[in-house]
Amino acid sequence: MSLVDTVRNAFVPIHKEGYPFIGAFGVVTLLLGLFSTNLFWIGLILTAWCAYFFRDPVRVTPTDDRLVISPADGVVSSVGPGIPPRELGLGSGEMTRISVFMNVFSCHVNRAPVRGRITKIEHRPGKFLNAELDKASEENERNGLVIESPNGVVAAVQVAGLVARRIVCWAETGGNIAIGERFGLIRFGSRVDVFLPKTVTARVAVGQTAVAGETVIAEFGGPAATPLVRID
Repeated sequence: MSLVDTVRNAFVPIHKEGYPFIGAFGVVTLLLGLFSTNLFWIGLILTAWCAYFFRDPVRVTPTDDRLVISPADGVVSSVGPGIPPRELGLGSGEMTRISVFMNVFSCHVNRAPVRGRITKIEHRPGKFLNAELDKASEENERNGLVIESPNGVVAAVQVAGLVARRIVCWAETGGNIAIGERFGLIRFGSRVDVFLPKTVTARVAVGQTAVAGETVIAEFGGPAATPLVRID
């Protein structure tokens, strides 16, 4: 292993969205240190957690069009039929919904579950219920992407949670997105719902841990061969 690979593996990159928060935590920690050593150490621990929260590790993504990849790190909280959000214009019929819940220790950078063209992005204000609750998909603040993939329409919906107060999405309507490509981030605890055609076969179960950009959560058509991968 080269020195470059060793350094890359030892230090996980931090997403730029986290810099202002890490900086603010650091400044507060220094100020607390002027009054109390104990408060300084508490602040230092919280600053380290903030940096850990905004980590953006390299991922190895399968690129076979028959595969659907997890858009988030976390635990699979739901696998089954679900009606997509009305604002996405996908009709009132049921689709296959797979949800991944992220807690405050999960990596919160979200990645595209399939490749294709982004035909719609819709944000809807809402509540901040516990994202593990099923009704959070309908009542919480959310941001949805509709992707026209080689196998049909797929939607990825970022859902804010009890602690999360900000959904960030840097994808653009009309643009193309690659499978596993970063498209957004949620601060600080939340979930992502993926709505898929009912013809897919789910490849995960409730309670399973998923890794964004790597874990296969569903599959179109027949069994996929060993796919090529992209690393980023």
